[in-house]
Amino acid sequence: MSEIKFLKETSSGGNYMRTYLVTGGAGFIGSNYIHYMFRKYGDEIRIINVDCLTYAGNLENLKDVENRENYTFVKADICDKEAIEKIFAENDIDRVVHFAAESHVDRSIRNPEVFVQTNVLGTLVMLNAAKNAWENEDGTYKEDKKFLHVSTDEVYGSLEEGDTYFYETTPLDPHSPYSASKASSDMLVKAYMDTYKFPANITNCSNNYGPYQFPEKLIPLMINNALQGKNLPVYGDGKNVRDWLYVDDHAKAIDMVQEQGKLGERYNIGGHNEKQNIEIIEIILETLLEILPENDERRANIGKQLITYVEDRKGHDRRYAIAPDKIKADIGWYPETMFKDGIKLTIRWFLENEEWMKNVTSGDYQKYYQEMYK
Repeated sequence: MSEIKFLKETSSGGNYMRTYLVTGGAGFIGSNYIHYMFRKYGDEIRIINVDCLTYAGNLENLKDVENRENYTFVKADICDKEAIEKIFAENDIDRVVHFAAESHVDRSIRNPEVFVQTNVLGTLVMLNAAKNAWENEDGTYKEDKKFLHVSTDEVYGSLEEGDTYFYETTPLDPHSPYSASKASSDMLVKAYMDTYKFPANITNCSNNYGPYQFPEKLIPLMINNALQGKNLPVYGDGKNVRDWLYVDDHAKAIDMVQEQGKLGERYNIGGHNEKQNIEIIEIILETLLEILPENDERRANIGKQLITYVEDRKGHDRRYAIAPDKIKADIGWYPETMFKDGIKLTIRWFLENEEWMKNVTSGDYQKYYQEMYK
């Protein structure tokens, strides 16, 4: 059994509207979701955050909520059946929001076994634990229990010339070990919904960006490198297209699907912000020069001369674009943050949190767990 630590006692006698089990809550999207939920619901809900704190899990992302009575952090691996079942046994879980996943394509190309282990087998452990905890003797489920599996648009593959968007009916066609592992976990969740009538939804989102994003991803990597005058590596010709979704918009969509989504349905969450990678980098450079004070010495290093084209990624999908038509029609969600506004919010956050970036890039963020929770 892997290490499992309840790092703060739960509130004694607390009466909460619901208890949420969030996996991967110390990561980029998970931590933003937790912040969003506490902003929206305050003390009405309780959140249990389960994360095994691999390289992308950073408890510094949640410093401002760690002392809340209605927040508990548990260090555990989702692949550890005994640890996960213990959490369900000791808590009446109403909602599971399953973010936990290995998510970086380059890492999956080098080490696909880790991605299958976490993304496929870990999801299976979560499904079984929730099913066993929620299922009645007659095969029905306890009232108001829901499991939300958070996935990616990469499971759909690449849009070809003349294609419009990914829809919920688009066949899965993954091209990298990462996307194949996510497609496999999607199909597992679908199988549980179909076979056991398990109360779940699947969401597939486009590329997220915003605060707390680990700097191996395109936008924070380019921001950090540009500020240091380092090269900005661009795969291939830089014309690969992605649809960008501000992370707060994604958090709102997840909450709305949990509360209003029809059980058994898949919902695509897109940003309506299609951009070529090279265009993203140029926008970052322009925005940095717009935001940085005139007397900031780093301005002298920032420019297109930093752009460096490198060998293309293996199996690099050309274009992703996701249609959020169904979620808008069924639930009323739509992306509210245009890229021109979201990128300014993101860059300002990184400029105001340079110590966070310094700790992440140096590896010192791992010390926070040891110091805070020893």
